[in-house]
Amino acid sequence: MGYDEKINEGEENSEASKTKTTGKEAADEGNVGESGELVRKMSESSIYATDQDEEDEEGRKIELGPQYTLKEQIEKDKDDESLRRWKEQLLGSVDINSVGETLEPDVKILSLAIKSTGRPDIILPIPESGKPKGLWFTLKEGSQYSLKFTFQVSNNIVSGLRYTNTVWKAGLKVDSAKEMIGTFSPQAEPYTHEMHEETTPSGMFARGSYSARSKFVDDDDKCYLEINYTFDIRKEWQGA
Repeated sequence: MGYDEKINEGEENSEASKTKTTGKEAADEGNVGESGELVRKMSESSIYATDQDEEDEEGRKIELGPQYTLKEQIEKDKDDESLRRWKEQLLGSVDINSVGETLEPDVKILSLAIKSTGRPDIILPIPESGKPKGLWFTLKEGSQYSLKFTFQVSNNIVSGLRYTNTVWKAGLKVDSAKEMIGTFSPQAEPYTHEMHEETTPSGMFARGSYSARSKFVDDDDKCYLEINYTFDIRKEWQGA
């Protein structure tokens, strides 16, 4: 997850991911106007993390505008016909009466799976502790794979939801990736996101055990899920 075949060369992959959402599409992140923006402006960030330590990246505080409940955001521009229609289209069938008084959004990761062409999906159980017991999964060297997950948004709009992943081998950091997922409004139907396809490294030095940390955070640096796990890269798929 987040491990690219060019890790040992120290190169960064610049390809952006393809986003797939079921149900309502992710919210448009364009500027609506200074009067009552429904979605707060997201900070500029690259798709992939720099070489700085993860701790330094987390230490940066993003300054955002004031946060409003859904009811407050709807009321701010009720006299502007174009904005009102845009907000109605964004929110769809959201019951404002049930979520409109809640300020903080909530995101729940419902499922995680690793997809590889020609093979059954590897379903990854999500432990409540955030620490899977033992080996979480095994990847075959030189294989192509992608991470697919479903999540549900409730209470309020989540701005700048992103996925970060850091990988270590023998105590040394070998990869650090950050991928923007998007901005989403609350809805009953889960969203689905599939990340760009990657290729595991191959060769004697690539095979072995790795430790990693994956996070799902938003523009307020609120973490919705953190998983610390181990995985292997081997000559063959597990059970093959």
